[in-house]
Order: sequence, then structure tokens, then C-alpha cells
Amino acid sequence: MGFLEHLDELRKRIIRSCIAVGAGMVVAFFFVDRIADFVLAPTLRMLPRGSTLITTKPGENISFYLDIALIGGVVLAAPFVMYQVWLFIAPGLYANEKKFVVPFVLLASVGTLCGALFSHALLYPAMIGFFATFKSRHVTFMPRVEDTFDLYVNMLLAMIVVFQIPTVVLFLAKMRLVTARFLWRNIKYAVLIIFIAAAILTPSPDPWNQTVFAAPMMVLYLISIGVAWIAAPRSAKTSGENAAGQLRLVVAGAVVEKAWTHRRRFRP
Repeated sequence: MGFLEHLDELRKRIIRSCIAVGAGMVVAFFFVDRIADFVLAPTLRMLPRGSTLITTKPGENISFYLDIALIGGVVLAAPFVMYQVWLFIAPGLYANEKKFVVPFVLLASVGTLCGALFSHALLYPAMIGFFATFKSRHVTFMPRVEDTFDLYVNMLLAMIVVFQIPTVVLFLAKMRLVTARFLWRNIKYAVLIIFIAAAILTPSPDPWNQTVFAAPMMVLYLISIGVAWIAAPRSAKTSGENAAGQLRLVVAGAVVEKAWTHRRRFRP
């Protein structure tokens, strides 16, 4: 297949994916109120008594509902879009490479779901609650819908990226760029980086809250070590074991030879 044929195939897959997202938006728009209630629930739960969400622009409500419908459409169309991506890249993969697509997609999907749930149920509400503590009798905390929704989406995407650590490690292990031994050897640096990231993400200076946010990242790192060990090419494991065995034989032979020479030298 030539370059122009690849471009035509890519255009066809993109058009079909966009149509699927548009159809998903239409379906999601019928449930936009329920989706909006679900998205805004963490914010409304953490607002202080007497506060509420406000809009300051004429088209802000319409823009918010369209964004909600777009997110719902992307979620509904995600399986079809991933299938289109697979149809585009599958012809260029070898048979031994295609069998790793399923675990890669499953791991990425689980990471996306867990990251979204972690942000929605824990991280984002804690951040809104922290912002709500800065108030006085002269200032009332009434955030705009657009600002809170942008913060919600940004935190959601950030946690989805963080929870893709095992997926990235799976890819790097398959490319032989990292190994389980390397990750385990550098775990102390990983703990330091994780707690620094948790301190930045955690709005409260309380060390217990930082530990709560750092714990999932530590679990992800430990899972990544197991993923790297499982995903390591068998040939690399076998060659490593053979090399270790040969090294032991060489060392043992050298020790025996040295002992024999020493014995002959001091024999009466």
C-alpha cells in the first residue's frame, strides 16, 4: 500500500470515527441532565452552605451542556473509535505483535476507568473543598460553571494519564527499554518522585492526605514492576539465565584451578 493509499485509509477511519462521535453526542444529549448532575455532584457536595454555581455569560449554559454531550459522545463511541484505529494499524503488524494488542487495550481501558474514578471521587472533591475554605464574611465562594468544569476535565485527564503508568511500562518492556530489575532497583527514587507529585497535587498540607494520594501511585508502580517482568521477552529471560549460569561455571572453574595450583605449589 502506497503513501496516498495510507492517507485515504486514514481519512476514511477519521470520518467514520467523527460520525460515531456525533451519533454518540445525539444519544448523550437525551441524558445530558443526568450526566451534568453526575459531573457537578462533587462540586455541589463540597460547596459551603449558602454557595452555589453561577454563570456570568449568556451562552455559558449552552456551552456547558454541549461539552457534556461531547464527553458522553466520546465515551459511547470509544469502542467503535478504537476498532477503527485497530483496522488502520493491524495491516502493518506482524502476527506475533497482534497478540499483544488485546492486553495493551485492556490495561489502558482499566487505567482510564480507575483514573477517572479516582479523580471524580477523591482528588477533585478534595481540591474544591480546599478552595471553599478561603472565604470571609465579605466574600462568598460562588464558582462559575465553566471554571469548575474546566478544572474537573483537567484533573480527570491528568489522573487518566497517571494511571497509564502500567500501560507505558508494558510498551517499554516490550521494546526492551526497561526491565523489572531496573524498576525495582530504582524504587527509592520512584517513591521520592511520587511523594513530591502527591504534595503538588494535594491541596492540603496534611501528610495523611498526601499519603492517601501517593498510595495509588505506589500501587501502580509496583504493578508496573510485575507487568515489566511478565512482558519481558522470553528470549531475554532465557539468555539472562544462561549468561548467569555460564558466569557461575567460569567462577567455579577459576576457583578450582587456583586451589589446585596452590596445592601443587606447596606440595612437599
